[in-house]
Amino acid sequence: MKSQIKKIENYIPEEPIESVKERLGLKKLVRLSANENPFGTSPKVKEAILKWNFGEENRYPDGYASDLRNKIADFIGVIPEKLVFGVGLDEIITMISRIFLETGDEVILSKPTFSEYALHAQIEGAKVIEVPCLSENGHYDFEGFLKQITNKTKVIWVCNPNNPTGTYEEVSTLKAFFDQVPDNVLILLDEAYIHYVTKNNSTSFLPELDNYKNVMLLRTFSKAYGLANYRVGYAVMNENLANYMQAVRLPYNLNSLAQVAAIAALADQDFVNNSVEKTRIERDNWEHFFKESKIKYYSSQANFVFFNFPAANKLADELLRNGYQIRRGLLKDWLRVTIGSEEDGVKLRSIISKNK
Repeated sequence: MKSQIKKIENYIPEEPIESVKERLGLKKLVRLSANENPFGTSPKVKEAILKWNFGEENRYPDGYASDLRNKIADFIGVIPEKLVFGVGLDEIITMISRIFLETGDEVILSKPTFSEYALHAQIEGAKVIEVPCLSENGHYDFEGFLKQITNKTKVIWVCNPNNPTGTYEEVSTLKAFFDQVPDNVLILLDEAYIHYVTKNNSTSFLPELDNYKNVMLLRTFSKAYGLANYRVGYAVMNENLANYMQAVRLPYNLNSLAQVAAIAALADQDFVNNSVEKTRIERDNWEHFFKESKIKYYSSQANFVFFNFPAANKLADELLRNGYQIRRGLLKDWLRVTIGSEEDGVKLRSIISKNK
């Protein structure tokens, strides 16, 4: 066993919904802890799945995901060879770490951010350098990032909007930072929540990608598209980097039903836009509540809000007893709540008010 594996704590998944309901005697449990799309999945996905050619289960799927590849390439305006697919972004993160990181390399990331970036760096023996976010607003401290770059720096992770803070960095801000990063440092830009950005019309870094040969851009179908259970993620990069990724990618990693579901979901942009708009409205309700209640929070452009609350675990327990599961343990005295329905939001905010 690698020595670094012995130092890693096991990932403890959330207790299954039915188990929590039984343990607490709940008739209903609303999970607002995993940033899933509470508005479900496009009905076109179900239609496509039922039309699939059942009887081919004994055959391997299209290992190149050709149809999905071509449709995504056409939709986002890149050539198909720039795309690499993974079983969710989890597999993409694993592949990146396996290919590019060695013992002694350094990886720079924000604190807090998505935990898997650090996890897979540690598995490969790399040193993780955490740069705390700006405490006043939760944004990245890019000046702090630049100060941490050394000749051992191999990878920089940027999640935009960031999970769990929800903060969004403008394309111009990213360009100013990327321009100062050495060309031999790989920048990984995770846009898992980019669809939820509503503050301007030009939100993604994708149009700038060709100008940066050391930048990979990551996307997922798990959030706005509502396909978390199907596990479809992909990365966009220059063809040279894509060739390295394809060499390591497991063959047949996306099963046929996942490919069919993603194609159908991609075709239904009305569903995506509707989900985003309902999220925006309820997100505004949450931020208005936090302002009025004088509860510190970070302004979000994602489908969740990160807020500070003394005795956070006590509040999370109280919400759970009332049938609402939110995310704790990401930062001391902070909680992350996924944006749900308006009805659930009203009930949650009422409980929080009573526990202030």
